[in-house]
Amino acid sequence: MIHLIGLSGSLRAGSFNTAVLKTIGERLPDGAELKLFDLAPVPMYNGDLDGDATPQSVVELKQAIGDADGLILASPEYNYSVPAVLKNAVDWASRPAFKSVLKGKPVGIVSASMGLTGGARAQQHWKSIMSGVLAEVVAMPEVLIPSAQNKVEDGRVTDETTLGFLDRFIETVLAEITRRSAGN
Repeated sequence: MIHLIGLSGSLRAGSFNTAVLKTIGERLPDGAELKLFDLAPVPMYNGDLDGDATPQSVVELKQAIGDADGLILASPEYNYSVPAVLKNAVDWASRPAFKSVLKGKPVGIVSASMGLTGGARAQQHWKSIMSGVLAEVVAMPEVLIPSAQNKVEDGRVTDETTLGFLDRFIETVLAEITRRSAGN
């Protein structure tokens, strides 16, 4: 069984990125599962709390990522970059430096946005950030979902073209995890 953890960069109840993760979870083949981790309880990173005083929500985040075979980030684009809630989670998970639960972890990145670029700038920033924490980004296919408000209904992606992109993305991420597992 391949276990994936999904992190959404939006806390909004009607989040398009959370809808993307839920859709991915429902479209996974037998032998794979995706669990969404709620980032709302994770406090802002504070080095004074990094160690013996680590908040329980952070301990749980690191445990969930560490236990997973791969990570799926679903990110909106805020002000031409990444959302703070998701970057904060990565900042916590990246500790201790060079030995974190993110080191060597396969990561797939998707983005959904109401804009016409579909979060392209955020995805580019994520690739750099994840490289910096020594995660292994599954670079292709890129899944950018522009005008997400027209492609999501009732908390799920409904656009057939987008669903096709998500299916190829899922297939590639799972194949990469399987390939890397076989190489260990």
